[in-house]
Amino acid sequence: MSGLAATAAACVLLVAAAGRRFADGGLRALVQAGLLLGIGFGGFVDGIVLHQILQWHGMVSSALTPADLIAAKVNMFWDGIFHAGMWAFAGAGVLLLWRATRRAPLAGEGRRLVAAAVLGWALFNGIEGVVDHHLLDLHHVRDFVSRRLPWDLGFLAVSLVLGALSAPLALRRPRGA
Repeated sequence: MSGLAATAAACVLLVAAAGRRFADGGLRALVQAGLLLGIGFGGFVDGIVLHQILQWHGMVSSALTPADLIAAKVNMFWDGIFHAGMWAFAGAGVLLLWRATRRAPLAGEGRRLVAAAVLGWALFNGIEGVVDHHLLDLHHVRDFVSRRLPWDLGFLAVSLVLGALSAPLALRRPRGA
């Protein structure tokens, strides 16, 4: 599935790029852990709340409307692949967080970790929103409404706000660096 692969690749590249801001290996791992956790948990919120609870869309519901049992099963399969990918991002974040805490004393960096996680969520939503909603037309925030664009743009706006609020704290250089 090209949308999942493109979103995952873009997220990985941004996490790697963000880590280059920090010379300190422990701080770099902490920020990258937060970003990966945010990507994973942001994907879980999207998948659990929007796909399963509200049932606003499925992973490929614009490309294959779940109008019958077969189409619904195909959508459910791709939702499962999506959740497995988000689990991998969250798992990688946990491993990096464990590594960060073993490398350097990070007392007082809890806010940075939370900000990095919020930034990861914003990055995931922004990339997924552009790739899946606009470029590939796999699904939209609300697939089964007459006007989908306002929902898609609102989703991107929330991503921009989350990113703008969290990036300064998550990516600020440590004092004396």
